[in-house]
Amino acid sequence: MPTAGVHRHLAGCDSYRAPRKAPLSALLTLLVVALLAGLVSAAPQAAAQQEQVTVPKPGQCQERVRMPKRDFRAMWIATVVNVDWPSRSGLSVERQQEELRALLDLAVRNNFNAVVLQVRPAADAFWPSPLEPWSTWLTGKQGQDPGYDPLAYAVQEAHRRNLALHAWFNPYRVSMNKDLSSLAPSHPARQHPDWVIAKDGRLYYDPGNPQVRAFVVEAIMDAVTRYDVDGVHFDDYFYPYPGSGKPFKDDASFAAYGSGAGSRADWRRANVDALIKELADRIDATKPWVQFGVSPFAVWRNASTDPEGSATRAGVETYDDLYADVRTWVREGWIDYVAPQVYWPRGFTIADYAVIVPWWVKEVRQAAAAGHRVGLFVGEATYRAGSNDDRRWRKPGVFAGNQRFTAQFPEVLGNIYFSAKDVRADRRGSTTRLVQRWYSRPALPPLIGELPDSAPNAPEAVQRKGDVLTWQQSQKSANPPVSYAIYRVSGDRVESCDLADARNLVATVRASDPVMRWQDSDALQRDVRYAVTAVDAYGLESAATVQS
Repeated sequence: MPTAGVHRHLAGCDSYRAPRKAPLSALLTLLVVALLAGLVSAAPQAAAQQEQVTVPKPGQCQERVRMPKRDFRAMWIATVVNVDWPSRSGLSVERQQEELRALLDLAVRNNFNAVVLQVRPAADAFWPSPLEPWSTWLTGKQGQDPGYDPLAYAVQEAHRRNLALHAWFNPYRVSMNKDLSSLAPSHPARQHPDWVIAKDGRLYYDPGNPQVRAFVVEAIMDAVTRYDVDGVHFDDYFYPYPGSGKPFKDDASFAAYGSGAGSRADWRRANVDALIKELADRIDATKPWVQFGVSPFAVWRNASTDPEGSATRAGVETYDDLYADVRTWVREGWIDYVAPQVYWPRGFTIADYAVIVPWWVKEVRQAAAAGHRVGLFVGEATYRAGSNDDRRWRKPGVFAGNQRFTAQFPEVLGNIYFSAKDVRADRRGSTTRLVQRWYSRPALPPLIGELPDSAPNAPEAVQRKGDVLTWQQSQKSANPPVSYAIYRVSGDRVESCDLADARNLVATVRASDPVMRWQDSDALQRDVRYAVTAVDAYGLESAATVQS
């Protein structure tokens, strides 16, 4: 409105006549008005002419291997039995929130860009679920309100730091003990005891019961629908591990639902397949930008069992023992990423890291050939750093070395570290060495899953005053950004190849206000130019707008 008002005022200037008694003051007034008009009319024109630089496609420019622009860097934050957070049950709200903020700050210091937070550890919830009770690991008593919404708080604090939050759900585990009466009276397992099977001192929902599958999907979708999570994450627990070798007693459900399914093993795999496919479809229909990922036990099958398996001799095979045919989920594109838990060192003969990773590379490469953009993130055993499990874990550079190995495979798009407390422990300097050598710059998320046709519009009005950079979101963007990437380039020009990797990427910030502001914490540099891009919920990046 002010701009339009000035232009309307100036429209009458041609007929302006100065009063005879004050010709000098009238002349000065005309001069001031003309100057103001020039400034106002020039502002939109300058914004329209602000320089933009196209972000290059991969392979168009020489890129630094140790500074990848896109890289998924996360740590698991386990809540079951208070592994990572809260440090113990029954802490005050203030203490729980303080501990969580400290873990998120740890992720930021390490230039991670995501956390994987366990929010449904045992058929209970870290949010006010209408379907399941509050988790035991919050207050010490299942069903007791902790006094706040932990998932809402976690999403808020993660996004404030521009960390993606992947909500981690365990689909079938009901209890860490076998006493059904120890569950909260409102627990669905107590209301539907026919859903539950005991094995090796624990309780599990029966994956072969269609009512269970429908319930699990609804319980997870409640969180997806109500919270701004960036991902849905499963770990390696589907049918329970063999453990003692005692059978999983699902005779009743196999008799009721297994006719025509072939063997019981095939039927069990079909049950887990159905859960994965149904949940994937529901997520895509509700929030297609939310990524769905699974972190399986890393050995699908040994080559001695199946010639298409890996050259390993693992005692457990995901396909045969957990009834999780993860390879099919990858090949069919049902999941957006796979993060195999490769918890053995390079050179370990039974299950060699250097054998297993290339096997999964081959699988995601085949999925890509079929048109499915499935990301491969490697799960790393940070908890073993400095241990005596194998002499290789004593080396401070074990994880940095793993990065050097996987850097040869463009299909490997990131890593997840188990778990947060071990990342923080930094035993033998393993985390420090990793961060110094490979995570010296921020990184954008990898482009995985189904993507929209167009990226968001570039930011507007990028201005620098001293060490403060400001910009605005494009008003024309039909695909609004969730964050921005800030590049700082030496010299007086920004070229396309300056944006090819992370060498000039100095920060990523969450989109929060119409007018964004970022302050360069380094010493003021006068011989640099800044450029800002917009990044949407899928990770697509706009062209870069260079500071005027």
